[in-house]
Formats: sequence, structure tokens, C-alpha cells
Amino acid sequence: MNVLTDNFSTYGAGFLGTVRLTVYASLLALALGFVTASFRVAPVGALRAFGTVWVTVLRNTPLTLLFFAVLLGLPRFGLVLPFDVFAVLALGCYTSAFVCEALRSGINTVPKGQGEAARSLGMTFGQTLSLVVLPQAFRAVIPPIGSTLIALAKNSAIAGAFSVTELLGTYKTINELGYNIIWTFVWIAVGYLIVTLAISALFHVLERTWGVAR
Repeated sequence: MNVLTDNFSTYGAGFLGTVRLTVYASLLALALGFVTASFRVAPVGALRAFGTVWVTVLRNTPLTLLFFAVLLGLPRFGLVLPFDVFAVLALGCYTSAFVCEALRSGINTVPKGQGEAARSLGMTFGQTLSLVVLPQAFRAVIPPIGSTLIALAKNSAIAGAFSVTELLGTYKTINELGYNIIWTFVWIAVGYLIVTLAISALFHVLERTWGVAR
């Protein structure tokens, strides 16, 4: 227990760093995932192609490699930002591909007649998608999106290898002070468990409120 009490400020800084990464990257992933999913079902071929390339490339690129590309590659092109911002970009873009596919699977569960009826009333593609299709699709995609964001929270541990303050990276500082490495990782695991359980609880509430009736 003294590992936690003696290093509470270190654990706290790492925990808050993980929470910040998770929140900001989740918001970016949801926004990009929504836009990309819209592109993938759009009637414009160029938009569908862009969405397909985005998802294919990011889903098949190791996250660690994407971190290297963003944190070490972008500064070579003159884009210099704090490392935690780069980490949010890497996590958010990577996760957006999975959010996109979850949304697209939900869109595919909506009967085609719904969209046809909306278009027959004179609605545009954007209106049909936002007012008719997505509200129905949202009910079906709450659980998979929740699982995706839980994975994002755990994936944020990679950021610690790039000088970003987060929970897993605290083990280096604490281990150098001579504390038991097993208990060090036990408390790190507890921190991640708190984050993931919070996300799970949030999406459980959303599912009970708006999810598909069972």
C-alpha cells in the first residue's frame, strides 16, 4: 500500500494524463468517425473512396507505427506541437477508423425503405442521414462504440514511450525509487480499471436509455 501512498502525486499525474488523452482522443475519434462513416455511405464516389482509404490504412497500421509517424514525422514538415497533442491526434485518428465501421454497421441495419421514404419527401442526403438514418443507427452502435473507446483508453499507454505523461509511464519513476515493481503495476492496473469501468458505466446508461430493446 505504501507504493501508492508514497507516490500518490506521481500516480495522480499519470492517471489524469491518461484521462485527458482518453477524453480528447475519444472526442476526436467520434467526430472523425462520424464524418468518415458519412463519406462511406455518400452517393459521391470520391467521398466513398476517401472513406474507404482512410479506414483501410488506419485499421491495418500498427498503432505504435502511427505514433512514430505523427510524433516524429510531422515535426519534420514544420508542424511542431506539444507531444500530448500529437498523441491525441494519433489515438483519435486510429480509433476513428473503428468508430466509422461501427457506425457504418449500424447504418446498414436501418431498412433501406427509411431512406427512400425520406428522399421521396424531398430530403437531401444530409438531412436523410442526420434526421432519419443516424438516429436509428445510433441505438444499435452504442455497445460497439463503447468497446472501441475502452480499447482507446488502454491504447493510450503507448503514449508514455513518447514522453507523454500517462499512467503506465509512472512505473519508470517509481521503479527508480526502489519500490516493489509488482505492486507498482498493480496500482497502475487499478487506475486503468477505474477509467475503463467509468466508460463502461457511461455506455451502459446510454444503452439502457437509448439502446435497442431486448
